[in-house]
Amino acid sequence: MGWHSAAMARNSKLSQLQIRVSETEKHAIRSAAERAGMDMSTYVLSRVLSIPAREFQEAVRALLEPTAPSFVLADINSLLSKLTATELRDAVAGAPEVKLPPFLANYLAAMVESACAKRGISLPAWTGRIPPLDEPAFGSTLGSLRLHLLTHSPPAFRRRNIFIDASIGDRV
Repeated sequence: MGWHSAAMARNSKLSQLQIRVSETEKHAIRSAAERAGMDMSTYVLSRVLSIPAREFQEAVRALLEPTAPSFVLADINSLLSKLTATELRDAVAGAPEVKLPPFLANYLAAMVESACAKRGISLPAWTGRIPPLDEPAFGSTLGSLRLHLLTHSPPAFRRRNIFIDASIGDRV
């Protein structure tokens, strides 16, 4: 079971929400749900609670698990890479719901900023509230690669004092 499936299993339905709508609105919701092949509750929730946003937040939470962060960062890279511009805007609109260590917060913000730039959409405000790292972080311990990394790192990563040789959609 992947992190997404596990998260969905933890989020079992424990509460009820009731809303008042007119007969016309109820009919419109029922029709839209039928066209989407869903029951009314599932349809309304799918419209209110964005699946990409939930996936993004679950992936960010996974950064704090004892697994190697590089694998989780690769999963986030894959998620951000597959989203359309509209899905991406929705997915990253909310700041991470967990507090990340400075390096991971900056790496995540740089990934989001790179993905937004690639899709031509505005950056979410929360990325601007993450101060860049005080000390440079390099994607390799080899001193001979530092000049290459300094000059070839994607702009969003350079601004955050992170020097790597790959970005959104790339694999190392």
